[in-house]
Amino acid sequence: MSNKLVRRIAAHVSNKGLNKVVLKPTSMESINNALTRDDVKKLIKDGHVIIKKDMHNISFHSKVLKRKRMEGRARGPGKKKGTKKARGFVDYKKRIRGQRLILHELKQSSIIDNNLFKAFNRLVKGNVFQTKTSLLNHIKSKGVPISEEKFSELKHIDTKRR
Repeated sequence: MSNKLVRRIAAHVSNKGLNKVVLKPTSMESINNALTRDDVKKLIKDGHVIIKKDMHNISFHSKVLKRKRMEGRARGPGKKKGTKKARGFVDYKKRIRGQRLILHELKQSSIIDNNLFKAFNRLVKGNVFQTKTSLLNHIKSKGVPISEEKFSELKHIDTKRR
């Protein structure tokens, strides 16, 4: 079998391109004696025909770009695709669930009564508070006694916990 045919068969057997197949110059006799696909497979196994590994994209350039983006580069109006709403708004449902969870925790720990709970819940439903912290600050401003420990615990409460 010719060297050209052995390379082609080896490429097909190993699911690689012709450029990935290298024939060892020192073992040309055994390569020329191959007659079947099984012989070519045996040559690959014995190391007479070498199959190069695939090359992978180097992530160095992406790491550099990521670092630059953290500094604020490549973030201008020319790079923006999609509306403002489509680019990273916190979902209404996600925000509201966190705020409602805070209200439930305050009600369960008897810090607020049912009437206050309903009043704050209406404000939350009306999309008055953008963050959990702004809700907690509003509750504090209404004279509800929340300790600093409880305040920080509620501020970092996890909605996935339930």
